[in-house]
This record gives sequence, structure tokens and C-alpha cells, in this order.
Amino acid sequence: MSSAPDRDFPWWLVALGVAALGVGGAVAADPLHAKIFATLSKGIGVTIFVTLVAFLGALVLGLLLAVASLSRHLIWRQLARFYTEVIRGVPIIVLLLYVAFALVPALVAGWNALGLPELSVRDFPLLARAVLALILAYAAFLAEVFRAGLISVERGQIEAAKALGLGGWLRFRLIVFPQAFRTVLPPLGNDFVAMVKDSSLVSVLGVADITQLGKVTAAGNFRYFETYNVVALIYLAMTITLSLLLRKLEAHLRKRGAPERD
Repeated sequence: MSSAPDRDFPWWLVALGVAALGVGGAVAADPLHAKIFATLSKGIGVTIFVTLVAFLGALVLGLLLAVASLSRHLIWRQLARFYTEVIRGVPIIVLLLYVAFALVPALVAGWNALGLPELSVRDFPLLARAVLALILAYAAFLAEVFRAGLISVERGQIEAAKALGLGGWLRFRLIVFPQAFRTVLPPLGNDFVAMVKDSSLVSVLGVADITQLGKVTAAGNFRYFETYNVVALIYLAMTITLSLLLRKLEAHLRKRGAPERD
């Protein structure tokens, strides 16, 4: 019988490593590749910034939506469901354009109509609008992840905490959330890796991330093959590294949570 799939030798990783070494060798040896990489590397910081800020914001908003969807009050449950269904039904690139060129200008107009200190649409950089759009988009997906984790906690433990006199906040902080977090960690890790890739969508707003700099570079030197090889290599290096680290973390948590055997 063949070995379990998760125990197979990672030949796919070896193949990726060989391909990466090929492109990396070209970057080191070829002045054109080296110049392309030097240009694109300036966008790595922007990509990391967009990913981290947007994901952290989406985590907070997603958790609030998940709690609201499980609220005892009908209006909160319906509002949370309305938000998640609407946002999940809109492509992220459309949401980016809507937030940048429709929502933000409308909010500014509403602010100015109240007679408050006047604002201009230019006061909100495209980078900030892009991050806001990603937060709004991913919060809808993370809300469902958190919701599944919260309802996975055994009801008996919550009732036991009530019997001990723990209030709602203490029950959530000490009993519900720690157990739910272990359950939702794998899908959260997957969504974080997806956020790294979806951060490239901010290039449609002209934000100078890796993808935007790649587009500008390729348009200037007409070396599309070489340029996008380097773009793909940078994203692959980031996502594969994150995926491997998350697998290690998940394995460590499973090992810690496994019952000891005599």
C-alpha cells in the first residue's frame, strides 16, 4: 500500500526549488534580471504592509461580525448576514474600485455636508482606500470562519462556565475563544496566504506594489517574459514560505493538543 499523501516526499517542493534556483541564478548572473529584481524589490515592503494591515483589520471586523451573527438579538444577526452575503457576492476587484471611486467620495461629501471641517477626496491616498477595500472584503470571509469556530465549542463547557458565575465576556475570553481559535487557525492561515496574493489587486489603483512595478517595468523594457518571471518568483517565495511555516505551526498545535498516552 502506498504511503499517506501527507507523508509523501515533497517532490513538488524540489521542483519549485529547482525552478527558483534557475530564475535566481539568472537574477544573479544577468544584468537585466538583476535590474528587474532591484526595481521590483522596492514593492515588497508595500505588499507586506498592505497584507498585514488589511488582514489584521479584517480579523477584527470579521470576529465582530461572527459574534453579531450569533447574537440573541435578531437585528444584529440579520445585519451581519446581510453584510457577509453582499460583500461575498461582489468580486474583490470591483469592491476595490467601488471603495476608491464611489464610497470614499460619497463619505467625504457627506462629511462636508454636515458642516464639519472640510475634507477633500485627495486627503485619502489610494493606498489607504485599497487597504480599506481589502479589509471590508476579507472580513466577510473571515466572519464565516470565526462563526464556524465559535459554534464548534461544546455547549456543555459554556453552561459549566455560567454555573461557575463567569460573565459573558469572561466566558468568551477564557472558554470560547481559545478553543475556537485552535479550530480556525488552519483556514485563517490559508486566508492569510490568499491575502498575500490578492494584495496584488491594489495595482489596479496604481499602488506601487510588486505587481504594479512589474507592469511599469515590463511596459518600459518590453521584456515581459523576464519581468513576470521575477514577479512570479517573488510571490512564490513569499507564499510557499508562509505555507510551510503555517504547516509547522499547525503540526505543533496538534501535537500540544493531542492527549498523552500511557
